[in-house]
Amino acid sequence: MKMTLEEIAKIIDGEIEGERGTVIRGIGKIETAKEGDLTFLANPVYTKYLYTTKASAVIVNKDFRPEKDVKVALVRVDDSYRAISKILQYFHKEPEKTGIDSWAFVHPTAKIAGDVYIGPFVYVGENVEIGKGTKIYPHTYIGDNVKIGKDNLIYANVSIYHDTRIGNNVTIHSGTVIGSDGFGFAPNNGKSFKKVPQIGNVIIEDNVEIGSNTSIDRATMGSTIIRRGVKLDNFIQVAHNVEIGENTVIASKTGISGSVKIGKNCMIGGQVGIAGHLKIGDNVKVGAQSGITKNVKDGEILIGTPAIPAQNFRKSAILFKNLEDLYEEIKRLKAEIAQLKSLKNE
Repeated sequence: MKMTLEEIAKIIDGEIEGERGTVIRGIGKIETAKEGDLTFLANPVYTKYLYTTKASAVIVNKDFRPEKDVKVALVRVDDSYRAISKILQYFHKEPEKTGIDSWAFVHPTAKIAGDVYIGPFVYVGENVEIGKGTKIYPHTYIGDNVKIGKDNLIYANVSIYHDTRIGNNVTIHSGTVIGSDGFGFAPNNGKSFKKVPQIGNVIIEDNVEIGSNTSIDRATMGSTIIRRGVKLDNFIQVAHNVEIGENTVIASKTGISGSVKIGKNCMIGGQVGIAGHLKIGDNVKVGAQSGITKNVKDGEILIGTPAIPAQNFRKSAILFKNLEDLYEEIKRLKAEIAQLKSLKNE
């Protein structure tokens, strides 16, 4: 695909500094882009590459001021990261596929809308409903009574257990499991554990994206709910009866225990652990590798295990790195005190 710089600027509402007719044939990283590529500058760490890049044009923020001459065309926008994201949608589109492959199994009771793609070795169970424009790639399992809306993209080897509900414009990446049993076991005379039946389901609302190898457990009773606009990274565990609020983003290897309620517009870093039955408010930010052990109020910014306000953690970090020096100082003072006591006793 190719576009002129002028066409690109119209899409992202940008202001061009340079040749408007420059032809763009691809998109690359600022440090490795080649002639004909479009790139962007969002992180100041990469500013040095602006002066050496071989790209034909660079998207920058409107307030960016170069420290020396720039040889490439610039496109100034309000937010360069958001702008390149928009352009990527034009240069990278999923191939158009429709139809049900002859090697797929679709139960006679399933209702399949038009323009759907179902790849080889997909299993579609009883009473399943799949909406218009949805694409399901090979080796995916769709259990009985699953309802899937319109324009979804479900990649290979996804398992969607019975009774799951999926909205519209949802992307689920390979290896993810939706609706597996919650981790429910009752102690049996203190010597063994008896499984508690998990009779609920999973509900995934519109515009959600779920990374690869993520697991979302069905509710013990009721529903595990992923609200609209949520973005989940790879390798995340969402336990039974969890609810994740609108437009919350969660990074890789986070584990969310049962019955946790997470508010909307939260940002949770990688490898965070959240204890069960907690409530996390709206607009909360949690740093990577934090451990959440109690309820969190709206707007809090936390880090550490157990998690504390980020401002307090930064102050504590100064002490952490000086602990060895403080320890040596204490040893020296103890020795001086012991020496003074011995002189006094003499």
